[in-house]
Amino acid sequence: MNTPYTPGIAAARLDRDTLSENFDDLHAPLKSHEAMVAADRCYFCHDAPCVTACPTDIDIPLFIRQIATGTAEAAAKTIFDMNILGGMCARVCPTEDLCEQACVRELAEGKPVEIGRLQRFATDTVMAKGVMPYTRAPASGHKVAVVGAGPAGLACAHRLAMLGHDVTVYDARPKAGGLNEYGIAAYKSTDDFAAREVEWLCSIGGIEIKNNMALGAELKIDDLVGCFPAVFLAVGLGGVNALSVYGDDKGGVEDAVSFIDVLRQAENLTTLPVGRNVVVIGGGMTAVDAAVQSKLLGADNVTIAYRRGRDAMSASRYEQDLAASHGVKLLFNVMPKAIHGNGSAAEVELEYTATKDGKLSSTGEAIRLPADQVFRAIGQTLTADAGLKLEGRKIAVTAAGRTSRAQVWAGGDCAAGGNDLTVTAVAEGRDAAMDIHDVLMGGK
Repeated sequence: MNTPYTPGIAAARLDRDTLSENFDDLHAPLKSHEAMVAADRCYFCHDAPCVTACPTDIDIPLFIRQIATGTAEAAAKTIFDMNILGGMCARVCPTEDLCEQACVRELAEGKPVEIGRLQRFATDTVMAKGVMPYTRAPASGHKVAVVGAGPAGLACAHRLAMLGHDVTVYDARPKAGGLNEYGIAAYKSTDDFAAREVEWLCSIGGIEIKNNMALGAELKIDDLVGCFPAVFLAVGLGGVNALSVYGDDKGGVEDAVSFIDVLRQAENLTTLPVGRNVVVIGGGMTAVDAAVQSKLLGADNVTIAYRRGRDAMSASRYEQDLAASHGVKLLFNVMPKAIHGNGSAAEVELEYTATKDGKLSSTGEAIRLPADQVFRAIGQTLTADAGLKLEGRKIAVTAAGRTSRAQVWAGGDCAAGGNDLTVTAVAEGRDAAMDIHDVLMGGK
């Protein structure tokens, strides 16, 4: 983040108690009797549409029935069989656009079964006991390298370890977890849950994590392929797109990703500087997370400026409404034209847009908003492709995650074809692990 001494940006706009309350758990966990009542609403559909809508194919009616019969640990096992990061996904997955949107109760009554909260209830029950419900298969004698300790990498590592392989996970950051640790709004993952989930996941054994090891710097793909019979790349998207407008380099203009990163790692939120007038450029989940957290830190006015209409925003309607409920203003059909100020940002000039035949164009009209802090949230880019074939701006892969190079698989946000969701990354890591296992054991 930029210096807190930039005019208009200051720390401790709110006292510590208020900040603690503001950043409390977004959705309080269900108590036992609440979980039983919520589970009782499930119709336990045959060919349940919620299962089809889940990227990890969890048997949702089964785990809800298990909760309803008082066997939460069995429910957790059902979840973890398909999604070993089911605890985090229960907190951050856009269930309103996936399983809960497909729920028959949602279609009939406009109020779905609370699948996400029930999933959290089950997974938290097991994790609170420190129980790892899996044991390793006999040692296979094979060693696999995983580059990136985010959702895809961790899911891949766990499944490989469970199958008897030894796994070395390399990560560029000081702590494992990837997006779960550094990139998710603090009110969605409280009490250091991401770190505790990594520790729990690695308790299966056979997984070694080496931090501060980045692909392309400390790690060379040729060296990895030479040392390991299989390599899984889950390096995410480390770069952030620039605004490419006048004033993008002024003080107070920064990446939303970096802002969220610093906030997530802060031990004392009163030390974090925030502007009085904050403008976030973008329309995805990162934009919403940055905007809402700016408001929670004490910003007076926060605006999300998005170049297209509401329906085109990649952030779900639920997330949009969440932002609005916290006092964030959503401004549509505007794109940045310039950032004005004497050395530091003071105003953002936005140009109105129109869409015709799918193409975005400027209308020639513009407005200016006060802005002493501007966050870029217009997409992230791949920073290390290991010389592999690309599809667009991501690594080209088959359905099982195989890349253009033998012995190398890829998954998660760095791989083409996904939707940049935690739950999808988990599915891709899991499926790549199964394909790697088949190859190592001579099956393919």
